[in-house]
Amino acid sequence: MTENISTPINLAAYSARADRATRFHEEEESITRTAFQRDRDRIIHSAAFRRLQYKTQVFIYHEGDHFRTRLTHSLEVAQVAKSIARALHLNEDLVEALSLAHDLGHTPFGHAGEVALDHCMSEFGGFDHNAQSLKIVTGLEKRYAEFDGLNLTKDTLEGLVKHNGPLLDVNGNYIGAGDRLPHALTEFISQYDLDLAGPVSLEAQVANLSDDIAYNAHDIDDGLRANLITLDDLRGLELTAGLIKAVEDKYPGLERPRLIHETLRRVITTMIYDVLAQAQINDDNTIICFSPDMQRQERELKQFLNAHIYRHELVLMKMSRAKKWLGDLFDYYLEKPTALPEDWQISAENIQKEKMARQVCDFIAGMTDRFAMDEYRRIFDLTPIFR
Repeated sequence: MTENISTPINLAAYSARADRATRFHEEEESITRTAFQRDRDRIIHSAAFRRLQYKTQVFIYHEGDHFRTRLTHSLEVAQVAKSIARALHLNEDLVEALSLAHDLGHTPFGHAGEVALDHCMSEFGGFDHNAQSLKIVTGLEKRYAEFDGLNLTKDTLEGLVKHNGPLLDVNGNYIGAGDRLPHALTEFISQYDLDLAGPVSLEAQVANLSDDIAYNAHDIDDGLRANLITLDDLRGLELTAGLIKAVEDKYPGLERPRLIHETLRRVITTMIYDVLAQAQINDDNTIICFSPDMQRQERELKQFLNAHIYRHELVLMKMSRAKKWLGDLFDYYLEKPTALPEDWQISAENIQKEKMARQVCDFIAGMTDRFAMDEYRRIFDLTPIFR
């Protein structure tokens, strides 16, 4: 391959190399962008990425303009991940591509939507948002003349599905979450050689940890903004207590919004510095992780967020209603597949129920919160409300 004028410099020997990257459908390479830069750009220009703007992170889109969405969260993950990658001389372009793509498969209404679709698809192998991300970038996006999907590099595809770790052991047995390999992955590897058992790239590990760092800090921010938690609550957590005090000591009498921001930027910085200090990169042991002490503090924080935000009675009530809406939509489309948009309808007669169910599932999974609510209102002549 001709040397690309955008090839990153100062990459470590252990980083991913764009000049060695391959795609399942051969294309002429760009002379102005590396393979991973093209992956990033294709993700950003995809319809699925744009829809993240109206997909819930924790709070429903209409509850306020300043709460995180899947889109803003993905951008924040990319910013954190690139900072870590730069310090470790890893491939920032691959890290950015993985960070921007990691939530593409999420349903409307956050975790509640995934639970609803998993239940609807229970007799057909369930639903998994990571596998759905792969399905989107390898098939559901239909933009290019020569292939379905985005034709991303194997490095990006493997990092996307393995960011939590290998999915198969050396003997090909499933070791991931759940009881079996998600259908979308099984279907894809039956046609293409994707390594689900090999080691996880350092870039994928960085993207995964950056996801944790971003949502830990920003869910605190959203929880404070929604008055589900208070600063006094955070004074009882090891990770945040000392940081709040440090800000107050340095800036006595600082108003609450600035105090929150100064604290949370320190939360992010503290976690990033811990990752950099803990990173072990050598021939025998390659891992990007938190220190044991930070793991303990982060576990305490996650337990707090789960109890006080994710499982807050107001959030649970709204998510329960969202699950019902998606279940109703699924049943309606499955019974009346001609109600699907024309480009989603399957014309073959006597189509198998499983194939139709997957088509309906893919359609609903791609909805934004807003579109799902509009469809529910149109179909059932009811206005979905959360109160």
